[in-house]
Amino acid sequence: MIIDCHGHYTTAPPAVAAWRDRQIAALADSALTPSRAELRVGDDALRESVEPNQLRLMDERGIDLTVFSPRASFMAHHVGDFATSAAWAALCNDLCHRVSRLYPERFAPAAMLPQSPGVDPATCVPELTRAVEELGAVAVNLNPDPSGGHWSAPPLTDRSWYPVYEKLVEYDVPAMIHVSTSVNPAFHTTGAHYLNADTTAFMQLVQGDLFADFPTLRLVVPHGGGAVPYHWGRFRGLAMALGRPPLEEHVLGNVYFDTCVYHQPGADLLFDVVPTRNVLFASEMIGAVRDIDPCSGHHFDDTRRYVESAGLSAADLAAVQEHNARAVYPRLDALLRSQNR
Repeated sequence: MIIDCHGHYTTAPPAVAAWRDRQIAALADSALTPSRAELRVGDDALRESVEPNQLRLMDERGIDLTVFSPRASFMAHHVGDFATSAAWAALCNDLCHRVSRLYPERFAPAAMLPQSPGVDPATCVPELTRAVEELGAVAVNLNPDPSGGHWSAPPLTDRSWYPVYEKLVEYDVPAMIHVSTSVNPAFHTTGAHYLNADTTAFMQLVQGDLFADFPTLRLVVPHGGGAVPYHWGRFRGLAMALGRPPLEEHVLGNVYFDTCVYHQPGADLLFDVVPTRNVLFASEMIGAVRDIDPCSGHHFDDTRRYVESAGLSAADLAAVQEHNARAVYPRLDALLRSQNR
């Protein structure tokens, strides 16, 4: 199998964005706040949103299954208060669940959390619980910067995050560290903020000792780890300067990287630097980069081409495309086994 561990519902029916617009407009008058029941999206609309888009590209590229979460830039945790985020997260998580029910062999749901700037992360636990127990989520997206580019939240190693980690460990569910829209004009959302966040989160984990408290917690750093593989020597040296163990001991038992790197030299570097067991196949399609690369004639996000041209052994290639994901996402593995896959 080829499992894409990083997919977002970027093609949701227009009615979803219209509901969100109403919710945001109602921040000035709570009496106008729409209820989740007011969003009426039938199964046919869901099919029409994914069949000519994600499913078509998955078929063209030979991807068997995608871990499917709400659109990252639409999480927008900086908007409104916790109640705003709670309603929006529940609605988006429901939609990903419904898509996975319509195509149970092609999509496995992942959930966003109802984070809000300055609000105790423990408030996310009820939706995390619902997503796993009722919606079958196999993973969650965890935003290390709910402020949208102002970085007002404590580092991921801070104890305020611990209630979320405790629940993730209890459910044996990984978290993908994924920010949302940047409202800071200094940081372009997908070109700077996303990659900055990947790098920042990794450095926070190097500085702290989170995995001593949560030895079975698993975190996925997307987009190939941001700048991490390119500056691996810097991080190794900083770990030494901080009195931390080697990175292989300190973080690589719990931290994984995906293959959302959109050119061959970048993918080659990722595999040269990061142990194969820590790399998961992903494309993030249909996402930030949708065009065709004029140098190759193929879509930038057709990452299977890069992975299969990286010179991996057959065993390592199978690990990256399937087996690592099954190990990091045990609930996904259980779902596949229930389907005799």
